[in-house]
Parts: sequence; structure tokens; C-alpha cells
Amino acid sequence: MENRCPVVLDTTGRDIHAEGARIRERGPVARVELPGGVEGWSVTGYEMAKQVLSDPRFVKDPQKWPAFAAGEIPSNWPLIGWLLMDNMTTNDGDDHMRLRKLIQRGFTTRQVEATRPLIENIVRDLLDRLADTPPGEVVDLKGRFATPLPARVICDMFGVPESARAAALRGAGVNVSTSITGDEAEANVEQWHRELYELAELKRRTPGEDLTSLLLAAREADGTHLSDEEMVGTLHLMLGAGSETLMNALSHAVLALLTQPDQRELLVRGKVSWDDVIEETLRVQAPVAQLPLRFATEDVTLGDVVVRRGDPVLMGFAAVGRDPEVHGASAGEFDAARADKTHLSFGHGVHFCLGAPLARLELKIALPALFERFPDLSLAVAPEELEPQGTFIMNGHKELPVRLGEPAPAGA
Repeated sequence: MENRCPVVLDTTGRDIHAEGARIRERGPVARVELPGGVEGWSVTGYEMAKQVLSDPRFVKDPQKWPAFAAGEIPSNWPLIGWLLMDNMTTNDGDDHMRLRKLIQRGFTTRQVEATRPLIENIVRDLLDRLADTPPGEVVDLKGRFATPLPARVICDMFGVPESARAAALRGAGVNVSTSITGDEAEANVEQWHRELYELAELKRRTPGEDLTSLLLAAREADGTHLSDEEMVGTLHLMLGAGSETLMNALSHAVLALLTQPDQRELLVRGKVSWDDVIEETLRVQAPVAQLPLRFATEDVTLGDVVVRRGDPVLMGFAAVGRDPEVHGASAGEFDAARADKTHLSFGHGVHFCLGAPLARLELKIALPALFERFPDLSLAVAPEELEPQGTFIMNGHKELPVRLGEPAPAGA
């Protein structure tokens, strides 16, 4: 009965976890209302999420959404950017595998490990700049460290020129916002598409030793390659996912250690590792709160509800990681010593995140380096004063105000 009255998703993302809990109270799959009065479903149960993520009856192709295919979804729908990208996340079956195989070449174990010196150099540079901060000054660690680190890494990997970086990353930031107007969303899609098309054209004329050039040159055995739209869509995906998600994971890991001294002490005493901190952060603070969109290709029974053919489905990853059926009564608490840190924050099944090893490597390099350089790092405001990011898609804060304390000598 409750599922007939959907939970209206808060476009400002004021309290991601309270909203996730409210949805879960109605069951592991429950009705929600998206902007524009569009009704769909959110999956918040761990086992149900695994089932949906591996079920071929739930597809990513927006043409399988009858309302979109029939032109009933306006071009200025606030989430329109998630429907217009042509890349491996909006394709299924053979097309998805073709695109994934081409892109995978840049994310092999060897390729990811080869980025270690790049990540280390960027971390060192950012920490050196922070060390120049006047004593006692409040610093936005998200703006000065958590955001520029993954942005610089992914832009370097894809050969984005300095002059084009702000525009490329701005488009990604706007795309994940749900508190903008539909007209702003539509304008962003057009502008971002144009800017990334120009980047692809630049790389086509002057290729380099970067992943954009590699993708432009890649050919399948039968001679097929990325079309212009697929190339732009792939840049949409990699620049956006490669920056927006990691900055939230990094910020949340820092916040957890600053607000829970006992957890930091476990690290110091060697009772937990940085890997433990990273995995627990990904579990309890999934960087993506509600991932759009999948579509049912037929009526599908999930537990005691029926998702009808064409219904849009969001994956409520922020709630999935806190499922009490998996993690018990303490599911919403950060505990790096927790034995079971099971999560789906990088997805599951054929659409599992290609960038997961790179994200983990960045976190494993950045976090210890930050706390070694600034051992007296502290939060400058009460945790409840932190402002949300302004979206129900992402799980993050606008800023992370800190006091750095006295920096340790570089390389100490």
C-alpha cells in the first residue's frame, strides 16, 4: 500500500541518509518521485541491488523507456544529461561490451599502476600549496585537495589541455546537480557536448600519449571504432565519474577520521589499515547516493512489488551500503575495524566501474600523505554545520572547512 505513494526525492539533497532510510522503510525496492513528477523506483536493499544490477531485464538504454522514446520527456528535464550520453553506461549487450572493451585498454592493472608517479606528484604539489597557508587560517580541504586531485589525475590521463579543464569539469559538476532548473540542465548538456567534441577534434588533429588519443585510434578486429557521439559520451563519463565520485570518497574518509579520534587512533596503533578506512568509507558513505537510470524491459517481480515494463529505476547506493540486513544495527556507523565491509559502491555485474582500481589507488596514496603532512589536521566547524552538495545523485558536502595545524616537513 505504501508503495503507491512515492517518496518525493529532495532535489537539494539535504539529508541523503535520512531519505535513504525513509525509502528503505517501505521495502528494499520502493516508489520514488523524480523531478518533473516522473515516478520510478529506488533500490536500497543490498541483495535486491545485486539482483537488479545483474538482471538483463533492467537495461541502461533510455530508448527502452517508453516515455522518453515517445518524446514525452522534455529536452529540459532536469536529469536529461543522463539520457543523452552515448557511452558504455547507456548501452547494453554487444554495444556495451564493444565500448567497454575499447575503454578497458586504458584501465588494465598495469596501466593503473603506471599512474602511481603521476598521483604521487599531484598529491605532493597540492600538499605543498596547502603548507603555505597562514597559521590558523580555515581551509576548504574539498576545494583545495579532494577536488583538484582526481580532476588533475583524470585530465592528465585523458590529455585535457589546461585551457579546457575548467569547462570540462564544470559540465560534470552541473550534470550531477539536481537543484538546477531544467533549462540550466539542457544548456549544460549542449555546452558540455560542444566542449568535449572540440577536445576530441583537437586530439584527432594532434594525438598524444593519452587515453583520448588511444581511444580515437582504437579499432576492433573488424575495424569498428568509437563514433563521434560515442567518443564525446565516453569523455562525458570518464571525466565526470573520474572526478565527482573520488572527491566525495576522499572528503568522507577525512571527515570520518576527524570526527572519530578513536578511529584515527586505531590507524596510528596499526589496528586497522588505510585499506580498511577506504573500504569502510565506500560502504558507509557511498559517493553516489542515487544512480540514474535503469529501465525494466518487462514486468519484473522484486520481492512483493512489481516493477512495470518501462519503469525507471535508480540504484540507491548510499542506502545499500547501510543495509541493516547485512551490517546489523550499526550499519550507519563508520567502523574501520568492522569485519564485514561489503558494499556495492562501484556497482556490480557487467556495468561494474572500470575506474575502481584507479580510485582505490588515489585514495591509498592521498589519505596517508595528507595526515602525515598535517598530523594536527582538525575540522573547523561542527559536523552538523557542513552543507550538503545540493543533489540527490551524489553524497557529499559543498565544502570541508579544516585547520591544517603545523605541517610536518615535506618527505618527513
